[in-house]
Amino acid sequence: MRRLFLAACAGVLLAVSCAHDKAASSVPAPPFKPEATGRGGAAATIDVRATAAAIEILKDGGNAVDAAVAAAATVGVTDLYSCAIGGGGFMVIYLADEQRVVTVEHREKAPRALHRGLFYENGAPIPMPEVMTSGLSTGVPGNVRGWELALERYGTRRLSEVLKPAIRIAEQGFEVDETFFEQTTRNVERFKLFSSSAQLLLTPDGKPRPVGSVFTNPELAKTYRLVAKGGSQAFYRGEIAQAIVGTLARPPVVPDAPRKVRPGVMQLSDLADYEARVREPVKSTYRGYTVYGMPAPSSGGLTVGLALNLLEGFEPASMSRVDFLHRYLEASRVSFADRTAYVADPEYVDVPVAGLLSKDYAAERRKAMDLASAAARELPPGNPFSFQEDPSFLPRTAAGPSASLGPSVLDVPNRETTHISTTDKAGNIVSYTCTIEAEGGSGIVVPGYGFLLNNEVTDFDVPPSPTAPHANIPEPGKRPRSSMSPTLVLKDGAPVVALGSPGGSTIITTVLQTLVNHLDLGMPLLEAVAAPRVSQRNTPDGKSQAEPEFIASPEAAALKERGHTFTSSGQIGAVTGLRFNPDGTVTAVAEPKRRGGGSAMVVEEAGR
Repeated sequence: MRRLFLAACAGVLLAVSCAHDKAASSVPAPPFKPEATGRGGAAATIDVRATAAAIEILKDGGNAVDAAVAAAATVGVTDLYSCAIGGGGFMVIYLADEQRVVTVEHREKAPRALHRGLFYENGAPIPMPEVMTSGLSTGVPGNVRGWELALERYGTRRLSEVLKPAIRIAEQGFEVDETFFEQTTRNVERFKLFSSSAQLLLTPDGKPRPVGSVFTNPELAKTYRLVAKGGSQAFYRGEIAQAIVGTLARPPVVPDAPRKVRPGVMQLSDLADYEARVREPVKSTYRGYTVYGMPAPSSGGLTVGLALNLLEGFEPASMSRVDFLHRYLEASRVSFADRTAYVADPEYVDVPVAGLLSKDYAAERRKAMDLASAAARELPPGNPFSFQEDPSFLPRTAAGPSASLGPSVLDVPNRETTHISTTDKAGNIVSYTCTIEAEGGSGIVVPGYGFLLNNEVTDFDVPPSPTAPHANIPEPGKRPRSSMSPTLVLKDGAPVVALGSPGGSTIITTVLQTLVNHLDLGMPLLEAVAAPRVSQRNTPDGKSQAEPEFIASPEAAALKERGHTFTSSGQIGAVTGLRFNPDGTVTAVAEPKRRGGGSAMVVEEAGR
């Protein structure tokens, strides 16, 4: 979300410092910029202050990793419903001097005392609302450890330095805009359940803070200062850790709360022992491009890679746009069938990565795509195990290659998350998606520390039966499968595009559709991002979710004649990305309208 009044203050840095000035906040905002082209570095986020924080770090000599962490910490202040230190994320990094891609996985993980039985009552899954707003839903947060690891290995600044813009904004405040107001409004009843959440996020009479008011968060500023001084140990041990564990064990529920709130099972040792991971990226090819994404426990890289492999068998120039859109939807359907069955935490499940990304497997799975009409049902998964490089490879999970499961009762679309895209003058790139899961996470603010706790445990699959096998079931210490899909695309060794999106399981289709729009259909990146979206995720009813603009399009009408059916979803995703141009400039792009629009900036604008 953008809060553009800030830019009316003189300069980007002064914009942050004048946030608390009510006179300044009434100054009309300048035109909003979802696109910027230039040199010396670039950033794109969903919030103007987060983008400005990244540019501030770049102008001060920091690199893309430093800038990404600064932006994420700032989002934790200005868009605390989407990404905060109470959550986790996935970071894909291109190291220009080494021409190498690495990933930093700092996904939340289940506490050791958590097991699948906690998600059933009387033999049936607990209803989603009860799990979502509870201590039981919170995984061990990963962001702080991930930020520190990324900075230590690949950055140039200390955590204490990159937290400064976020601390400044938390202390001095920012003006509530329409998007922030709407996010609060959708969660008022949840926030009212908890005294700490109501105190921070609502007015004394229990209403959303009005548009135009100034929102400050001195408790979060205090928390950031503790982390700035003590590093990640200040978060995972000591007073913050004790506050997290105490909050989950005894949620600060108001007297006479209208609903039951289940406690969590996290212990201090879960926090103290948390580790971020440096993992090899998922690597695939597509029409001469090299595509890098996140490996498991994210399903994004594998599912996007498989879908692109399926689409590679068709030439978009030789068919109509409707023909290609039909193939895009059917490729998504097939890919999601395999994603649901096989992708989970690789420390608990042997994920058939080589098989899923095999070109031969894609050729086999392409046979499941009906080129004439849409599948009106949920497709079963294929068998990627026979395409593994090692023919003796067998899965450790009891689910086996024939396992199939429809969407979990906890797998609802349009989860709130955010994506950050940064690059620097040396050519390093960061594509970073971070989250606290649902909009507002668990709904529980840690009393005295100013941040919401995630409800990431809801990303596990909970089969209808408590004894049914599945790769992504809840287990002690396990990381739930994610759909986050930070992506980098190179050609002949040179970066072409970096992008990602929020949106729950629609993240995968949003990234895939944006790539198809840009790489196959020739749309400029901003146009590819702005185009109406449609998401097919192999649901039991066979339907695709689509934005109203897509449903009203001539393409949708033609697809309906082929058997496609659509349900209106409202907005899908909120992409930010970078396009690396042949002349050496970079074009930063953010959503022009979705979620109130994003913010794109460069260090030095082209032509200046």
